[in-house]
Amino acid sequence: MDVGVGQRGAPVRGAAEAALILLDTNALLWLDRGHPRSRPLTRCAGRLYVSPASLLELQLLIEVGRLRLKPRARVTDLAHDERWLLDDPPAATWFQGALAADWTRDPFDRLLVAHAQLRGWRIATGDAAILEHSPGRCLEL
Repeated sequence: MDVGVGQRGAPVRGAAEAALILLDTNALLWLDRGHPRSRPLTRCAGRLYVSPASLLELQLLIEVGRLRLKPRARVTDLAHDERWLLDDPPAATWFQGALAADWTRDPFDRLLVAHAQLRGWRIATGDAAILEHSPGRCLEL
């Protein structure tokens, strides 16, 4: 569910610096639920962003019974949480970038990696495949 980040030639910032970070879908859930894996995000001075792809993925997981949110919570509530901003990348460029992530068959991983690359942001993830294919461009959780 997570993808590497970093635009070609863009410097990679350390986790403690004020970086712009895209949360992968698991990172979003971990941070929302106060999971210990989200601790590096609470120490990060950077701005956190959520992708529309993560919101769609969460909705689909709820619909197939693989995920439950907090009681009375909805996916749209996550979109409007003050701890992060919902980004709105240009779709044509974003989807074009997702074509290059041929190391995964997960459409959400492709979209998240492409989103981060398009913006030149790091991606907060615990996904082994994303970490492997995006060395130095991730905040590992």
